[in-house]
Amino acid sequence: MHELILGGARSGKSRLAERLAEASGLEVTYIATSQALDGEMSSRILQHRQRRPPQWGLVEEPLQLARVLRERATAQRCLLVDCLTLWLTNLLLLDDTERLQQERDALLACLDELPGRLILVSNESGLGVVPLGELSRRYVDEAGWLHQALAARCPRVVFCVAGLPMVLKGAAL
Repeated sequence: MHELILGGARSGKSRLAERLAEASGLEVTYIATSQALDGEMSSRILQHRQRRPPQWGLVEEPLQLARVLRERATAQRCLLVDCLTLWLTNLLLLDDTERLQQERDALLACLDELPGRLILVSNESGLGVVPLGELSRRYVDEAGWLHQALAARCPRVVFCVAGLPMVLKGAAL
């Protein structure tokens, strides 16, 4: 089963994803897309690491998400990707203008091929005001388009607010 968990900052989406992965009874591999580019992000990464069970596998991949999913997916494994909007940001900041489209297309193309369970976590950033600046507007647009494409392909989509999950599509939690 593949599922998409959306929510704002500090909405509880990562904790929900971790709880679902743990409850799956499968071997879990956490796929982290963030990069420790400053002290604040390093601190956030450390908090996430300390919260995860020590037996979980870890893959840190800021760009080639589809490749990692294809390599790691098995029927006996749950892959937890946290988070897609950081992955999107990493791609938007590259000098290669076509890379985002290539990686996005590769992600969407591989979903139907992946065995096992896949939990995708992403920030819903399109609920607020229209951001100032071309890059910020492009980020919101790209995230929205990605979320729509993933929601169409995932049997379950969940939106988290204040630590409360709301199932938008699929089976109840």
